[in-house]
Amino acid sequence: MSAEARTDAVSADPAAAPAPAARAGRRTLGVMLLLTVLGAVLVLTAAGRVWAEGLAGTLEVSATGGKISELPAGLAMVALAAAVAVFAVRGAGRLAVGALTVLAGLGAAAAAAAGAGDTAALDGEAARKLALTGSAATGVGHTAWPWVALLGGLLLALAGLLTVRYGRGWPAMGSRYEAPTGRAPVRRAAAETPADLWKALDRGEDPTAR
Repeated sequence: MSAEARTDAVSADPAAAPAPAARAGRRTLGVMLLLTVLGAVLVLTAAGRVWAEGLAGTLEVSATGGKISELPAGLAMVALAAAVAVFAVRGAGRLAVGALTVLAGLGAAAAAAAGAGDTAALDGEAARKLALTGSAATGVGHTAWPWVALLGGLLLALAGLLTVRYGRGWPAMGSRYEAPTGRAPVRRAAAETPADLWKALDRGEDPTAR
């Protein structure tokens, strides 16, 4: 088949051209969802783990990521909600959702990095155990969990960037999930007047099948 013939064949079948774009859109959508879920799981898991540990006198004390900062986990939940919202909006709405996800991911990563060396929560735990205000933990050590949360935040930001870049081409919810417009009931009412129903019966049509 010549090049001209192939071109004519593609032109004759308008559904053939959008197919590769639709497949690419579904792939990038799948990658976005995977990054969002993976990033959120990393952040939320890390937030529940020990980030800092030390001693209060002879007693061991520790502080989880959630006690050091609530921001990473909270922003991860925002990013998850934004991923769901992608299916409910279109056009500029998806750009806004993508930008929100980027900000949430970067915010979670920044909060995790800031909490990696934080000792305030650990000192508070030491004061609670010793029942002495102003007590500070000694022999303080930090785990790698804050950096796991930071990685999760970066994955969320990457998911947001994908939404900004490719979101306009992703599929949305079907029209049956959308709110009906004000025009449809008007057309329906005009088509179901008694005269129209009788005319349909005279033509041998079933008016209830409309």
